[in-house]
Amino acid sequence: MHARVSTLQSPADKFAEGEQILQTEIAPKVKEMDGNRGIIALVDRASGKTIAITLWDSEDAMRASEEQANQVRAKAASASSGEIASVERFDVSIFDVTGR
Repeated sequence: MHARVSTLQSPADKFAEGEQILQTEIAPKVKEMDGNRGIIALVDRASGKTIAITLWDSEDAMRASEEQANQVRAKAASASSGEIASVERFDVSIFDVTGR
């Protein structure tokens, strides 16, 4: 499994707009991409920082989604008057959700 970690920074007073777009438009689009295994969004509303982690079946699937991912990231940044601070890619070493 592979992960793309995108960090967006928005003005705190514009954060809600970006969060709404993330939940209603971006997450559903990401979940439809071939090879996607899920999306996790970590937010700090006070600072306007969002870390979005998308999970992929393989490195090839992650790489094949790059153009679509660039578009949805840009939309999220624009909606919240923010900027894309970083985009990183990783191999996933451990993924365990126990449900407790």
